[in-house]
Amino acid sequence: MSDESSRQTALPGAPRPAEGRGHMIRRRALTLLIIVLLIGIPAGYLVISANQSRASGKDKEAKYSATGLTEGWPSKVQRRLYQVPVPHPAWWVASYETNNWKTSRLYVEFETTDAGLSAFLTSMGVQQNDLRQGGITIGERDRDVTGWTFDGPGTWSGLVHEQKDPAPTHDVVVNHHKPGYPRVYVVSRTVP
Repeated sequence: MSDESSRQTALPGAPRPAEGRGHMIRRRALTLLIIVLLIGIPAGYLVISANQSRASGKDKEAKYSATGLTEGWPSKVQRRLYQVPVPHPAWWVASYETNNWKTSRLYVEFETTDAGLSAFLTSMGVQQNDLRQGGITIGERDRDVTGWTFDGPGTWSGLVHEQKDPAPTHDVVVNHHKPGYPRVYVVSRTVP
């Protein structure tokens, strides 16, 4: 019977019994936990999200403010649109894209193996014997944009792979200075 009487609610206006210290500590800890969960976690998420967004913006700013070749592979979309199948293996890869209302260009430079060069040319629809010895097919305007100079040591060869619009036209120059490891320079241009 005493259990039932302790469970009964107090009458309105009657003084409440004093809260025990242990109960008070648990209640305050639970309140603090709820505050952290309701405020702290969303605030932390916002801080992380803002930092990621800022980093993404800085990466994009650096990419689009570039005024010449930048180290790294062109994106898969760029390789597909400009039909520049950079072979595997390839290293020392650099690229740069320019766009205007008249013509879009992708400049790509890489070093590969003889087999990689053959695979690259075959993927473009040409063969290695289509390369003309001493042929510097990349024009002066494009060399100025990229800073390429084709006067170094080695055997130089090149080709122009023209395709019907809207497919891109490729100007390719290859330096055979390091036997077995040709350096390839490509300008792919397309009319939007």
